[in-house]
Amino acid sequence: MNLLTRDRGRLRGRSLRTRLLLFISATLVVVCAAMSLTTFLVQRAYLLGNLDDRVGNAAERSLGGAELRPGFDDDLGFLTENGHAAGTLAARLDDKGAIIAAAVVSQDAPPHSLSTAQRAALKGVTADGAEHTRTVPGLGTYRVTVLDDGNGVRVLTGLPMDDVQDMISGLLVVEAVVALAGLTVAGFLCAVVIRRQLRPLGRVAATAVEVSRSPLGRGEVTTLTRVPERDTDAGSEAGQVGAALNRMIDHVESSLAERQRNEEQMRRSEERMRRFLADASHELRTPLASIAGYAELMNRGTDRIEPGLAWRRVTAESARMTGLVEDLLLLARLDEGRPLQSTEVDLAAVLAEAVWDARAAGTGHEWQLHLSLDAPALVTGDEARLHQVLANLLANARMHTPVGTTVTASVEATAAHTVVIRVRDDGPGIPPALLPTVFERFTRADASRARSGGKEGGSGLGLAIATAITRAHGGRIDVTSVPGRTEFTVQLPAAPLPPAETPARVRTAPA
Repeated sequence: MNLLTRDRGRLRGRSLRTRLLLFISATLVVVCAAMSLTTFLVQRAYLLGNLDDRVGNAAERSLGGAELRPGFDDDLGFLTENGHAAGTLAARLDDKGAIIAAAVVSQDAPPHSLSTAQRAALKGVTADGAEHTRTVPGLGTYRVTVLDDGNGVRVLTGLPMDDVQDMISGLLVVEAVVALAGLTVAGFLCAVVIRRQLRPLGRVAATAVEVSRSPLGRGEVTTLTRVPERDTDAGSEAGQVGAALNRMIDHVESSLAERQRNEEQMRRSEERMRRFLADASHELRTPLASIAGYAELMNRGTDRIEPGLAWRRVTAESARMTGLVEDLLLLARLDEGRPLQSTEVDLAAVLAEAVWDARAAGTGHEWQLHLSLDAPALVTGDEARLHQVLANLLANARMHTPVGTTVTASVEATAAHTVVIRVRDDGPGIPPALLPTVFERFTRADASRARSGGKEGGSGLGLAIATAITRAHGGRIDVTSVPGRTEFTVQLPAAPLPPAETPARVRTAPA
């Protein structure tokens, strides 16, 4: 059992090409051996049957010749009278089966009697009508039979088997030589065919090994080796394996790319978070420092600062800090995905109110309102938050453009079931380097865009809040900017229209 297990282990350790060749060779050996053995047995049975028929015929002739001389028990003259072939052996037997006389036919010579040893080799053959094989010393192997006529005449007749045995031996040698030559040729052809047929599988395996050696653990996206196109034919098993390996490699590359993107996003998120915390800390520290400073002055006495001025500054800084905290809380709620109020909102009315508020805050700007109302500008959402989006966009235009800038706000309902709001100004524009990050938190354009009235800028959260609110309503916000034209576009999905609508007129008027 241990030897068999060890042999199986050795076989499993060999390559598929070697195992196939060994298996096919073993199968061919078994088939050839079975065919050769079957042919040998059939031919041997045929030749022995033919010999037995000739032995039977010779025995009948001998018995017929002996019956003509019933009174001569030791007379074997029938061997010459019936024309027996050379080598034919005959004997007269008594009632008990003992040999009375025995002789063998010679070539071109009268029959000569058998010796005592030769007669002893023929003892024991009964008159059962069957053929028996006996080896006669000096004569070789014989096929003999005994016939009895029932009247006391009993004759033993035999024919030599040397020719038959030589023929059988020659047949065995020929079959062995042919089988060996056939096995050699078949083995060589099988080795060539197996080698050629397994070449695609070998290339697939080589590709798999090369991929396995790639530094996939580091997560670097590299171009992995693919199985050649000729080895991905779905009509063959090797092609199916090659195609499957290519698909797996595609999945691996996609996974690596996705992981790298996720890692990059995580790094960016961490950077944004660190920057966000730093900016938030800075923004909160400034009003806190002002409040602490005025409080310290008040503690030192009223002769250092007027109490009313100190309290007004403390109140202003407190309001500034409160607004900043509220903005941060709003962004946190939006990031968590908390639901907003959902009512039908007329953006035309909301935009008009926001423009009037902006006009009151920025009297040095030119404000225009353009309402293109072929259909109602209705959306579903939180009216207060949508008002905050428009107010932030208008405040951004007011704070970062010089006095005298024209700011135009428009709203329209499109055929694509969206409501589009545009806030456009003819100010100096946003620097190209700042444009990709203009909607990120704490992004400021203090160095590029002039401020009106020398007023302080915001905290850099206005556009980030507008973006977060717009996305929470299923919309999007974009910006395009060149010197002399900066336009923010807000697209929101329109609310379902009532069954009948009356087109409204287009109105353009200064706010």
